[in-house]
Amino acid sequence: QVQVVESGGGLVQPGGSLRLSCVASVSSFSLYYIAWYRQTPGKQRELVAQITSSGTTNYADSVKGRFTISRDNTKNTVYLQTNSLKPEDTAVYYCNCRRIANYWGQGTQVTVSS
Repeated sequence: QVQVVESGGGLVQPGGSLRLSCVASVSSFSLYYIAWYRQTPGKQRELVAQITSSGTTNYADSVKGRFTISRDNTKNTVYLQTNSLKPEDTAVYYCNCRRIANYWGQGTQVTVSS
């Protein structure tokens, strides 16, 4: 059974940083498209960043220049480096792994507050 597990969330002050990790127990991880989404109560889940199997990345306008997505295929892991965090970045962050099937993790909470 495929598992997708996010970690690295927490409470951070505005301007701070966190590195989120997503580990997926899939074979041929390097062939997967991976994305980070986030969601706050009462709102739709929104795409934050994505990375293709070839390493092409794309970001939401709200996080460009502050967040960086990367992958380590030897560890079946994708990272989201979040810098210069703002209160509006507060959300549950989810990892999505997609190839033929579509897999989601349970999410990790990021709270940006002083």
